[in-house]
Amino acid sequence: MKFLQKRGHHEASVELTPLIDVVFLLLIFFMVSTTFIRETQLKIDLPEAAGELQEVEDDLIEITVDRVGDYAVNDRLLVKNDLRTLVRALEEVLSERPPSSRVIVTADANASHQAVVRAMDAAGKVGLTRLSITTQQPSQE
Repeated sequence: MKFLQKRGHHEASVELTPLIDVVFLLLIFFMVSTTFIRETQLKIDLPEAAGELQEVEDDLIEITVDRVGDYAVNDRLLVKNDLRTLVRALEEVLSERPPSSRVIVTADANASHQAVVRAMDAAGKVGLTRLSITTQQPSQE
């Protein structure tokens, strides 16, 4: 009678080297494909109005509103378009400037009236009362 020999038991193990290689490849892929800094500027087409040019002051706070309602405070794009985020951004800028700073709302000609009013409301909530709206001279045709 022939008996089958029992084969030796090998412990199951996981090779860590290929696993680490795959994790590093995934890490590199996500680092390369992700943008960390959003360096887009809002494209603004100003409304036209006849008026006098004013000099720009040093302690100026500028709220920019683009045509879809995105906000930027002093060229820093905000993550959300709600009133609370806008108020927080203005409070942060105002902590570095005097409370008598002038606010300039630079809104696209096609921006919604609600977006511009929200910017004015946020300025009022943080106590800014000196408010101007940016326009451009009408084209001579």
